[in-house]
Amino acid sequence: MSYQVLARKWRPKSFSETAGQEHVLQALINALDNDRLHHAYLFTGTRGVGKTTIARILSKCLNCEKGVSSVPCGECSSCNEIDEGRFIDLIEVDAASRTGVDDMRDLLDNVQYSPSRGRYKIYLIDEVHMLSKSSFAALLKTLEEPPPHVKFLFATTDPQKLPITVLSRCLQFNLKNLSPARIAEHLQFVLGEEKVPFDEGGVWAIGRAADGSMRDALSLTDQAIGHGGGHINEVDVSAMLGTIERRFVVDICQALASQSGVTLLSSIANMAEQSPDYGAAMGDILSVWHQVAILQTVPEALDRGLSHFTELASLAETVSREDVQLFYQICLLGRKDLNLAPDQRSGFEMAMLRALAFRPATNGPAIAVSPVIPEVDPPVKKFDAAEVPVASNQPPQPLTTSIIDEVSSVGRQGIQDSPEVSVTAEPECVEEDNILSKTAVETSDLADNIALDDFTPENWVDVRRQLTIGASLGEVASHCLYLSRQNNELTFIIDDQENSLYDSGHQLSLADALTVYFGQEIKVSINSGLTETETPRAVDRRETAERHAEAVDMLNQDPSVQRFKQLFDGVLDERSVQPID
Repeated sequence: MSYQVLARKWRPKSFSETAGQEHVLQALINALDNDRLHHAYLFTGTRGVGKTTIARILSKCLNCEKGVSSVPCGECSSCNEIDEGRFIDLIEVDAASRTGVDDMRDLLDNVQYSPSRGRYKIYLIDEVHMLSKSSFAALLKTLEEPPPHVKFLFATTDPQKLPITVLSRCLQFNLKNLSPARIAEHLQFVLGEEKVPFDEGGVWAIGRAADGSMRDALSLTDQAIGHGGGHINEVDVSAMLGTIERRFVVDICQALASQSGVTLLSSIANMAEQSPDYGAAMGDILSVWHQVAILQTVPEALDRGLSHFTELASLAETVSREDVQLFYQICLLGRKDLNLAPDQRSGFEMAMLRALAFRPATNGPAIAVSPVIPEVDPPVKKFDAAEVPVASNQPPQPLTTSIIDEVSSVGRQGIQDSPEVSVTAEPECVEEDNILSKTAVETSDLADNIALDDFTPENWVDVRRQLTIGASLGEVASHCLYLSRQNNELTFIIDDQENSLYDSGHQLSLADALTVYFGQEIKVSINSGLTETETPRAVDRRETAERHAEAVDMLNQDPSVQRFKQLFDGVLDERSVQPID
C-alpha cells in the first residue's frame, strides 16, 4: 500500500478524536443527543483548524445507519463511504470553482428529491464566501425554507464576505487557532503511534511554526521526518524551517538581564552564524519576555514542561517586572523598524543595544547635585535700592530681576570656558527669590527625618510619606507594614492580596531609599503575609474618605447650598466634591 501523509492518515473520524475546538464540539454533541438540529451550520476559522473535518463528522452522525447520535458507529456502509468521500447523499462543493448562478441552480434543482440512501441529503459547501451575489440570491430561498430531509453545512475562512441574510439563517461556529502547546501535545501522540523518535524541542518548534493550524503541523511533521532521516530533533527542524535554535534567543535575553554589552554582541554574533531571519528572531525574543512576565505574575499559568523552562524561571527571578515590560516594548518597536535599517543585523543589534541603554540604573541611591553657576572674572554688581532708577508713575521693579539678568548675561559667556565654577549671591537676594538656590534633585531634610532609633511600626506611615520613590516601588512600599529591626536590617510584610507587583528587586530599591533617609546603610527584608493593621495605602484611603465626607457635610450645611436645594429641588452630587487640602 502506498504511503499516506500524516495529515490524511490522522484526520479525525469522530468528535472524540478531534484535537481542540471543544466549544464547538460540545454544542454539536448536545444538539445531536437532544434532537435539536438546525438546518444550516456555518463553520468559520483559518486554514487547517478543522472546519470541513467537523462537517464530515457531523454528516456521519446524521446518516449513521444505527441512528442519529454524537457517536457514529464508524462501521456501517454510510460511515465508511463518508470517510472515503463517496457517499452519494453528501454533496461536497468547492465554491471557489463553482461560483456562477447557473452552477448553484443546477445544484439546487435536486434539493426537492429525497436522499438516495441516507437519512439526510447534506450539502457541504467549502469556501462559501467565494459564491457570487447571484448565487447567494439563488441559495437564499432554499436556505430559508429547506425541505426537512436537507442539511446545509458551510465552511469559510472569511465570514465577513457573506451576506447578512445568509448569516442570519445559519448557526455559526467560530473555530479557534490551536495553541502551540495543544499542537505539540497532539504531535507527540501521533509520533508515538507512528514510532518516530523525537525530542520535545523539535515538536515545540513545529507547533510554533504551524501558526494554529493542525493540518500545517502534520504536514511540517512529514517534512521534518524526511529532513531528519526518520527522526525529529530541534536542530534539524530549525534548519528546515530557517529559524534559529531557542538557545540563541535565551542567550541574548540572559545578556540583556546581566547588562553585559560584550556578552550581548557575542551572543548576536553566534546567532548570526546561522543566517537567521532577524524578524523571526525578534519574535522569539518577544515570546521569551512574554513567558517571563507570565512567570512573574501568574507562575502557575505557564507549563513547567515548556522548553527552556529553567532558563525562563532564572530570568523571572533576575529581571524586575519593569525591565521585562521595557525589554518587550523596545523589541516590539524594534521589530517594526527592522526593514528601515541599512541591514537587518545592524537593526537587530541596535534594538538590543537600545534595550540595554534605556534600562534604568538601579546601582545605588540618587545623589543630590546642586546646580553649578559659572564664575566670571567681572565682579557681580551689588545694587542698592537708591541706585535703581524708578519712573515717577511706575512702582519699583523687583531687585532680584536685575541681579538674575546680570548674572545670566555674564554667566553665559563664562560657562563655555569653565566646567565648574560658582557665584555667591547676596543673602537678601536669596531670601527674595530662591531660583539660584534650587537643587537639581530634591531630597528630604535629614534634620526633619525620624531617627532610626525612633523608627517604629506606628510612625512608618510618616516615614513612607517623606520618602521620594518611584511609582512601582512606591506602590509596593505603601502596601507594606514595618515589623521589626535587627541592627541595620528592617523587616517588612506585604499583604498577600497586594503583592502582584512585588519582586525581589524592590527590597534593594527600598533599602537604598531608606539608606538616604536615615543617613546610614540599611538592609531590607520583605515577606508576604497577612497585614493586620493599616498599611500606608489604607491610611491614605481612609483619610481621603474622611476629608471627602467632611467636605460633603460642610457643603450640605452651607446656607447657600441649602437655599439652592430648596428653590430648585436640587441634590448634591457627592462624587463631584473634592476637598481642598
